[in-house]
Amino acid sequence: MDFALSDEQEAIRAAVQKVCAQFDKAYWLEVDRNGYFPEAFYRAMAADGWLGVCMPEALGGAGLGISEAAIMMRAVSESGGGMTAASAIHMNVFGLNPVVVFGTDEQKRRMLPPILKGEEKACFGVTEPNTGLNTTHLRTLAVRDGDHYVVNGHKVWISTAQVARKILLLARTTPLEEVRKPTEGLSLFYTDLDRTKVAVHEIEKMGRAAVDSNELFITDLHVPVEDRIGEEGRGFEYILHGMNPERILIAAEATGLGRLALEAASAYAKERVVFGRPIGQNQAIQHPLARNWMELEAAWLMTMNAAWRYDQGLDCGAAANSAKFLAAEAGYNACQQAVMTHGGFGYAREFHVERYLREIMIPRIAPVSPQLILCFIAERVLGLPKSY
Repeated sequence: MDFALSDEQEAIRAAVQKVCAQFDKAYWLEVDRNGYFPEAFYRAMAADGWLGVCMPEALGGAGLGISEAAIMMRAVSESGGGMTAASAIHMNVFGLNPVVVFGTDEQKRRMLPPILKGEEKACFGVTEPNTGLNTTHLRTLAVRDGDHYVVNGHKVWISTAQVARKILLLARTTPLEEVRKPTEGLSLFYTDLDRTKVAVHEIEKMGRAAVDSNELFITDLHVPVEDRIGEEGRGFEYILHGMNPERILIAAEATGLGRLALEAASAYAKERVVFGRPIGQNQAIQHPLARNWMELEAAWLMTMNAAWRYDQGLDCGAAANSAKFLAAEAGYNACQQAVMTHGGFGYAREFHVERYLREIMIPRIAPVSPQLILCFIAERVLGLPKSY
């Protein structure tokens, strides 16, 4: 059993940190304040080949594992960019894995290289206003009409749709009322985001203003049959394949943001003098920060355990969900404590920690709520009866 990163993994972390060092906290404050997509950062990561860290080498990717992707995404978040930086490239890193696993050779050659090179951006269209996490009850409908499908529906909380040219879209090809079980009849498409057929309305939100979230209204969107991934009706099965890796990467990003906040709080506690002594000398400051460190370390160990299990082809559902839960909670605790350590200055944007607190809410909420993770562990690990 070896808990140390390999030489290659250390090199990956150092290389990513080198790219991220070009973008200081002032850069991230500026894009957050003005709501600009961090295009310069996105281009820099693409130029160094990091957008394809998990993609096959034959298609221009690095062919590495989720462990290496987690190390990369923690470094990105921890660099100062937090969830804004991570979300800007998250879809590229693993979002198109269903194409890698279930797409045809022609689809892989056509769809993946533009994403890996940073030439195209994509968004992921799954969530709907009236279904939330109840994915099997999606109502967006794709009706076959000759050599294409006609799609009509409504999606919400779709990240990067303002800048994306493509969409990975989950829609019903068989109405819910006509299938044997709800998991059937859903199909997955990767196609053009035709803005003459898809109205994209940005949602104003608490944090991560630089990476947009949107509501999509889809009216008679024509999707060629060749843009369907895999077999018709098996889309739910295909997206399940990517859920555990997504939880692992979110956990890595939350851990990175928590470490960023802890570093800011510790630095401030050493410098801030009140009543003739640095506030970091007071146990009321020391102890919460020490607890934050321990929680973040524990969350990171679970994250790497989950990543290792995935890369080894082992069952990782419990570990991936636990990693996401623990990292989101540890990150939140660290970000909240960073604000409190700064006192009144923690409420000021120029000290950055208020941005960290706003952004850490994302991994607590998405892509699955902490309550549903607790239900998953209770049912699948402890064998307790299903509660919903």
